[in-house]
Amino acid sequence: MRTYKIHFIRHGLTEANLEGKYIGKTNLPLCSAGIERLEELKNKIDYPYVELVFSSPLSRCIETAEILYPAFEPTVIDELSEYDFGDFENKTAIELENEEAYKDWTSGKVPSPPNAEDPRAFTERLALGLNKMVRIMMEQGVYDAAAVMHGGAIMTLFSACALPRRATVEWITEDGLGYTVKITPSLYAKSGIIEVVDTVPTVPPEEE
Repeated sequence: MRTYKIHFIRHGLTEANLEGKYIGKTNLPLCSAGIERLEELKNKIDYPYVELVFSSPLSRCIETAEILYPAFEPTVIDELSEYDFGDFENKTAIELENEEAYKDWTSGKVPSPPNAEDPRAFTERLALGLNKMVRIMMEQGVYDAAAVMHGGAIMTLFSACALPRRATVEWITEDGLGYTVKITPSLYAKSGIIEVVDTVPTVPPEEE
């Protein structure tokens, strides 16, 4: 049985990333530094061959997909959008450090910020997005695809359904980089499990 590959790539930098803000649902574009970084990566490394490019609906992901894979019009999957941080959206840790709700969240006393997305619902939404991508690939006979997403979304999705098993923070990745996933139809249909088999790129630029 033939397997499928999806290359999960984190979007480029935004101004809010540089400022250390919690940015989830806020629809920000890439900043100039983010665009320059992606162009540098594209010129330095060979991104994986793909037949289809998926993207979160937010601008920073769509723009990243268009820079890295200009020959493709991204197929938008709404469920791949980033987490909604509720009352903490667009704020930095320094701005929040004296708020009791922030202390409760960072200490693990509560699962989410006030008015934020429920973490379980977030995970379920991402799993639904993954399932949509797999279904589209199967329907179209596509075996290699890219998915441009958000760092937090990749970490959450992989901690829930990827092998090898790792803690959420262990799946962190830098802007413009990511992981290659192998999907075996029988395993995925039975358990929803995907297998991380490589990084994007295979050799990080700093190690070339």
